[in-house]
Amino acid sequence: MKPRKIIPRILGLTALAALIGAWAVFGPLVKGALSLQKLDDGIYYMEFKGDDGFEGLLESGGGSDAAEISRYVIRFLSKGFSDGAMPVPTDSLYACSAFTVRDREGRFMTGRNFDFYDTTPLILHSRPRKGYESISTFDLRLLGFGDDWKPDTFSHKYMALATLFFSLDGINEKGLAIADLMAGDDVVTHQDRGKPDLTTTAALRYILNRAATVDEALALLEGIDMHSDIGSAHHFAISDVTGRSVVVEYIDGEMVATDTPIVTNHYLAPAKYLVGRHPNDHRYDTLEDKYVDCLGVFDEDSLLEAMESVTQTPSETFGGTQWTILWDLEARIATYYFRRNFDKGYLLQIN
Repeated sequence: MKPRKIIPRILGLTALAALIGAWAVFGPLVKGALSLQKLDDGIYYMEFKGDDGFEGLLESGGGSDAAEISRYVIRFLSKGFSDGAMPVPTDSLYACSAFTVRDREGRFMTGRNFDFYDTTPLILHSRPRKGYESISTFDLRLLGFGDDWKPDTFSHKYMALATLFFSLDGINEKGLAIADLMAGDDVVTHQDRGKPDLTTTAALRYILNRAATVDEALALLEGIDMHSDIGSAHHFAISDVTGRSVVVEYIDGEMVATDTPIVTNHYLAPAKYLVGRHPNDHRYDTLEDKYVDCLGVFDEDSLLEAMESVTQTPSETFGGTQWTILWDLEARIATYYFRRNFDKGYLLQIN
């Protein structure tokens, strides 16, 4: 073959090899970004399958604040071509509820309300290469890009993949559900025990990826140093298919787990019991009364009615209940209702 024919062929093969290599590196991320779709006004859904980068975050030691973790996120999404950081959201508060019950067949369900300012929710269905499949939720505004930021261009959709590292609630393929709630005061947690560092929302993602039971979730949380997101105290509501349901709180830097089917926004650990409970907040009492009246036995309709009864109404300064989720832990189903519209549900199931 003559040289003038060999050289173009070599260049073509080189370009093809470069494209194949680039797709092997960026392909799962590009497919994830392209999967993003709008479910309703300001409500989005995305799917991802592949290396989600979380193992690399842990191997690097994690991060003790949102800025530190976001620098790793940018490096992962750019595959090392950028070393910047995402903006960090300002400190804020949210009020939430979680409620675990059983049905007549003895299967367990958990209801979850997320009460906050106006949000831009993203549901992420993740199938990580290392870790459990999960369906989780995050508020895109907490990524810090601004109130008007929307994933309406490819670059914005690509940046929305940052939710692979953060979550506010979710359920995984083992039937473990977890939610982040405010814990009644502004005493932040910053553990320093020489263990990998994770912030609240990153730790929640870690639990979804790794924990099959409440006990496993507690062991994983003991294995990291916890750091509070957005300048407030947090507690986790965690439940599994066996019906065990706990709230995890941090008292003087120590993790405390309390078995309970009901969580709102005051402390439940004995050392700070009822701290943060406001006189006019009757959500906990309302759920407790319903639990006692029904002996803890509910169907989906009565659980939804219970969660609706403790929703927060919007005001000039507060967005109210932004989403409600019913998790069927046995069937691995998450049913979403957004902005107190209980006539329109979005049902998602883990295979």
